[in-house]
Amino acid sequence: MTTSHQQSSPSGHAAVYAMSDFARNMATVAEKCQIIMQEFLSRQTADLPNQPVDPFNVGNAFSELFARMMSDPVKLWERQFELWQDYMHLWQNTAHRLIGEEQQPVIVPDSKDKRFKDEAWEQNAVFDFLKQSYLLSARWLQHSVADVSGGLPAHDTRKIDFYTRQFVDALSPSNFLMTNPEVLKATLESNGQNLVNGLGNMLEDLERGKGHLRISMTDTSAFQVGKNLAITKGKVMYQNDLMQLIQYEPTTKEVHKTPVLITPPWINKYYILDLQPENSFVKWLVGQGHTVFIISWVNPDARLSKKTFDDYMIEGPLAAMDAIEQIIGEQDISAIGYCLGGTLLSITLAWLKAKKQDRRITSATYLTTLIDFAESGELSVFIDEEQLKMLETRMSETGYLEGSEMAMTFNMLRANDLIWSFVVNNYLLGKDPFPFDLLYWNSDSTRMPATMHSFYLRNMYQNNKLVKPGALNIGGMPIDLRTITTPTYVLSTREDHIAPWKSTYAATQMYKSETLRFVLAASGHIAGVVNPPAKKKYCHWVSHNHDFPKSPEKWLEGAEERPGSWWPDWNEWQNKFAGPKVPARKIGGGKLKPIEDAPGSYVKVMV
Repeated sequence: MTTSHQQSSPSGHAAVYAMSDFARNMATVAEKCQIIMQEFLSRQTADLPNQPVDPFNVGNAFSELFARMMSDPVKLWERQFELWQDYMHLWQNTAHRLIGEEQQPVIVPDSKDKRFKDEAWEQNAVFDFLKQSYLLSARWLQHSVADVSGGLPAHDTRKIDFYTRQFVDALSPSNFLMTNPEVLKATLESNGQNLVNGLGNMLEDLERGKGHLRISMTDTSAFQVGKNLAITKGKVMYQNDLMQLIQYEPTTKEVHKTPVLITPPWINKYYILDLQPENSFVKWLVGQGHTVFIISWVNPDARLSKKTFDDYMIEGPLAAMDAIEQIIGEQDISAIGYCLGGTLLSITLAWLKAKKQDRRITSATYLTTLIDFAESGELSVFIDEEQLKMLETRMSETGYLEGSEMAMTFNMLRANDLIWSFVVNNYLLGKDPFPFDLLYWNSDSTRMPATMHSFYLRNMYQNNKLVKPGALNIGGMPIDLRTITTPTYVLSTREDHIAPWKSTYAATQMYKSETLRFVLAASGHIAGVVNPPAKKKYCHWVSHNHDFPKSPEKWLEGAEERPGSWWPDWNEWQNKFAGPKVPARKIGGGKLKPIEDAPGSYVKVMV
C-alpha cells in the first residue's frame, strides 16, 4: 500500500500541477480575449461613421446570384443531391475505417494545399472526416455558384467567384482550435501556453496596426535594410522628390559600355531585387560586368499627393537617364522594368519615340509587366466605379493610399498562404513567425500618391487605355505602344497572380521590335523573377523562332522547357546590346558626386 502510494504520488502531483497550469493559462487567455474584444469594439465604434456598408461592392452581385438560384430550383436540388451522395459515401467510408478497414478517400486536397499537412488529418478517422467533409462542401459551394454566376456580367462573375473562395478559405477546419489536430496537440502538450502566446502575438499585431490587425509574416527584428538586406555596395548619386538613383560599385575589371537602369514598381520597395547576396539580382548583374543603376522610389506622404503619372515618368526614368549621362558620360542605356515599373518603361519608350529620342534605350526588358489590362486577373475584382469612388474619397482625406491597404489586397489573392497560415502559426500555435527576407520585404509596404494612383487604376485597370493608340496623353505626348521598335525581352511567370502570364504575353502582339524574345519562368510574380542560377530551382520556357502566335497556349506548345533560372538566358541576350567592354567605372568620377551610401534614405521610410 505504502509503496504503491509512493509510486503513484509523483504522477498525481504532476497531474495537479498540469491542471493548475492549464487553469492559469485559460484565465490568461480569457483576460487577453477581453482586451482584444475591447480594442476591436473601440475601433469599430470609432470607424463606424466613416465605413461604407459594402466596401467591396459585392452585395448587388450576390443578390443577383441568389435570385438566379431561386429561379431554377431544379438545378439547385440537383447540386444538393450530389452533395448528399458525396456525404453518404464519406459516412460509409468513415464507418468502415472506424472498424479497421482500409478505405480510399472520397476527396483529397490539392497537392499544393499546405493546410492539411499534419499526419493526423489522414491517420485519424475523425479529423480525416472533418477534412473531407470540408473539401466536399467547399467543392459543392464553388461549383454551385459557378453554375449560376456564369450568366452574369463577367466582372460580377469574377467577383462572386473570388469572394466565395475567400469565404470557403476562412471556414477551413484548419483555422479553428477545436478542429485542428496540430493545434489541439500543442494545447494539450503546453497546457494552453500556445494560446496565451498566440493572443500575445495578436495584441502586438493590433498595437502595430493601431487597432487594425496587421498579421506579422516574419520576424521583423531579424532584418534591417542596409544591414543584412539591400547591402550590395553602391552610392546614391542623384535624388529628387520621387526617387533616389543608386549606382553600384563594379566587381569586374571591365564592364559593358552601355549601363543598365532598373525601374522597379513603386507599389513596393526596390530591394526585392537586392535582398541578400545569395539571391540579389543586382549583385549578380554587377558580377556579369554590367554598370548597374536602380531607382529607389520615395515612400510618399500627403506632401506628394498631387504627383501624377506624368511626374513618375519625368522624375523617374527620364531624370535617371539624364543623371546617368552626367555620372558616367553615357547617353544610352539598357532598361529593365519590373511590374508597374515595366508599364512605366513601355510608356517612356513610346514617349521617347514620339520625341524621336528612343535610340537612347538600346534594349528594354519587361519583368512580369502588364500593358494590356483587359484580363488583369483577380486584381480586377477590386476595380469598379463604386469601389474606385470610395477609394478616391479615402485618399482625398489623407492625400495617399495607405500601404497596408494595398498589402492586404495582394494578400487576399493568396489568402491561405499569406493570411490563414499565419493566423494558425502565430495565434493558434503561438509560434513566432519564421525570419524570411522575402516576407519582410512583402510587409514593408509603401503608400501611393492619390492623384497618380487614381489615374493608374482608372486608365489602366478600368478603361485599359494603354493599348489604345493615342488614348493616353503622358508628358504632353500621345502614347502609342505600337511604335516601339526597341529590342525587347519579355519575362512572364507561369503562376503569377498579379500579372497573369497569358495577359502579359499580349506584349508580343503590340511591340514591333524585330528582336523580341518572350520567356516564361516557372513559379510566381516574385519567386519566378528572383531565382538565382546557383539555387538550381524551377525552370523556364523559350521558343526557337521569332513567331509569336496570338494564342499564348499555342506559343507554350512550341516552347522548349529548360531547367533552372532565366537569368543566364537574359544575360546572353542582353550582351548583344550592351556594347564593347570598357574599364570599370569608379563611382564619383563624373559630374555628379555621391550623396550617401546605398541603399539610401528613401527606402528606409516605413509606414
